Amino acid sequence: MKRLMTALAVAMTMAMSASPHSAQAAAPNIHVGAMYEYAEPGKGALLKRVRNTGNATAFVRVQISEVRYAADGSHQEIPVDTADGSQAGLVASPSRMIVPAQGQQATRLLVQGDRSSERYYRVRFVPVLPQSEDEFALTDAQRDDYRKELSAGVNVLTGYGVFVIVHPDQARYDVQTETTGEHVQLRNAGNTTVLLDDVRQCSAADKTAKCSPTRKIHLLPERTERFPRSAEHVHRLQIVEGDSRKDVLLSP
Repeated sequence: MKRLMTALAVAMTMAMSASPHSAQAAAPNIHVGAMYEYAEPGKGALLKRVRNTGNATAFVRVQISEVRYAADGSHQEIPVDTADGSQAGLVASPSRMIVPAQGQQATRLLVQGDRSSERYYRVRFVPVLPQSEDEFALTDAQRDDYRKELSAGVNVLTGYGVFVIVHPDQARYDVQTETTGEHVQLRNAGNTTVLLDDVRQCSAADKTAKCSPTRKIHLLPERTERFPRSAEHVHRLQIVEGDSRKDVLLSP
């Protein structure tokens, strides 16, 4: 990996030396694809590709925090200590990437530790300006050249966060429909997240009328999603439980 990083860094330096007076300020522009990733039962690794559509090399640091939810719905993020592999629930390999302009690199998100209950992680892909203590295998001269190239037009480098849901090994799905006076609600009585997909509100009388824009809801265990009851409207959606997908109509 260090050989690859060094080779990419040298190529970056040569490209910058060849065009020191470019008319447009160089800048990386990374994309990480889907904002949600799912580690299904028995699946121990996820491959995440990072693409750079900008005109400058991107030095990307991967930061992982575990998201822990309280009973009242509040949550806190706790940085994952990757130094202790026995405790880390999710680690990135590699955790630092050099992504050339108009190129891509990939990292594996490895699931470790206990999977008796569902766990949640925020994975951030953060472009950085290399520092002397970073492990990007750059010389001081290469770091200086890169910082000068970006200093003309880039003050903030934009990163992206990905939410990773690690399903338990013994996943149990149980979505229950409950009707109250003013609402129809779906309650997740199982032990793993269920996806409510393609959720839209439609006219109850006119099936040809246009429905509302679709939305997607992640229904965590012990959570409830409420839909208002109305004689004029129905709600259409799909419930996704692992590999299973079923159409649901919630009517008054």
